[in-house]
Amino acid sequence: MKIRSPNKFKDTDSFRARWKEIDGRLDLDDEVESPGPLGSALEKGGWSLSNRFAVHPMEGWDAHADGSPSEETLRRWRRFGESGAALIWGGEAFAVVEDGRANPNQLFHRDSDRSCRTLESLRQAITAGHDAIGNEAPTASVVGLQLTHSGRWSRPTVAGPSPRIAFQHPILDERVSATAEQLLDDGELESIAERYVEAAVCAQKAGFDFVDIKACHGYLLHELLSARTRPGRYGGDLEGRSRLLREVIAAVRSAAPGLGVAVRLSVTDVIPFKKSQQGEGEPDWPEGEPYPHGFGLDPADPQNPSWTEPMQLITLLQEVGIEWLNLTIGSPYWCPHRQRPAQYPPSDGYPPPEDPLVGVAAHLQAARAVRQSFPQLGLVGTGWTYLQEWLPAVAQHEIRNGFQDVVGLGRSMLSYPELPRDIIHGRTMPKKLVCRTFSDCTTAPRNGLISGCFPLDEHYKSHPAAAELKSVKASARQIAREGENH
Repeated sequence: MKIRSPNKFKDTDSFRARWKEIDGRLDLDDEVESPGPLGSALEKGGWSLSNRFAVHPMEGWDAHADGSPSEETLRRWRRFGESGAALIWGGEAFAVVEDGRANPNQLFHRDSDRSCRTLESLRQAITAGHDAIGNEAPTASVVGLQLTHSGRWSRPTVAGPSPRIAFQHPILDERVSATAEQLLDDGELESIAERYVEAAVCAQKAGFDFVDIKACHGYLLHELLSARTRPGRYGGDLEGRSRLLREVIAAVRSAAPGLGVAVRLSVTDVIPFKKSQQGEGEPDWPEGEPYPHGFGLDPADPQNPSWTEPMQLITLLQEVGIEWLNLTIGSPYWCPHRQRPAQYPPSDGYPPPEDPLVGVAAHLQAARAVRQSFPQLGLVGTGWTYLQEWLPAVAQHEIRNGFQDVVGLGRSMLSYPELPRDIIHGRTMPKKLVCRTFSDCTTAPRNGLISGCFPLDEHYKSHPAAAELKSVKASARQIAREGENH
């Protein structure tokens, strides 16, 4: 399928035509104002924000083996502070237990003393970034820490996957060699919940304003939302499937009064995809067969969302005091083209089976659906990076019309952390820094290398890992060619 990259649209009208072809309700503004809606202040849900940008939490692959940050880690956090975004949503995924890491070089909670020192250094890095930009620093900055357990996707050592699953899945079990022995029992889930609380207390001591209880992208608390076949307190109906998430939130509030609590939520799922024999992305589920293993999708038509349970869940989350949600969809492990729209797949991925703009639209449509039902809830949206030069005009339209409150940026912050400041102050986005979704930031860690933007960040262009990454990509291309020849 031939894809027209966003930077190939000549003018606003040509981009608008394609944008509305995807969904007639979508639009963008003809001119981006400075400071405009994106630079406007917001008081909501207990937070005071001086602009409408957030830095998304991303998984780091460059911490030390003991879970402490390396200089590469601290550099990334300083750059997040230099972004000028008024909201740093989690900065980076912080695993609450060592064996719940998604990779061997992820930050994790070991014990209170060491975790508090680690988190203090991260918080100080954000402050150093703010200090470096002087009067362009946000006047009201809210900084959080994302707490996670990778569950099925745990990979804490170089030996490979070490899954801890919430329920047995007919497709995903095979991908990580999961068996019934890896099924977490209720007692183990409750022990993990205690570690969330310990890590949250450390975050409060280190000066973080809130913690994000991660319930997205197929990790443990998200997977539980689909655990209909799980017996006991943490499976079955939505009350049971959401119980651990709600218990963690309540326990954190009790142990750390005054600490904010928020949730990053995959508000709708996508059925698993795989690379076909022809090297293309295709559904890994029989066409026409009901799919009961996802959250927020229609089991009878699993390529489309169903909003009933997500809205019920959000109501339950409001009952335990959640006033801010960071919305995303799906998982990078089984539907990367929709969860993280990109023109170029990582080395172990597949070319997008749809125009990535369709994936961007799906993220915006999800935020609009939640906004319609919950107008008072603070919402951070996702899916923006692939828009490239059109990001400011589309984002301004969504914020100006109240479809979401804050624009959350992930990959684009690796290559171009100044993006929020430049947009707010009316400066032109440098083409050489705008993320083109080459996916090297995914290919590198998937092959045991450090995370970073190798094509566009000068720091990583000259890094020793750059040569290794080049070799990895060449090998992947060779394997793909051999597969096509067969």
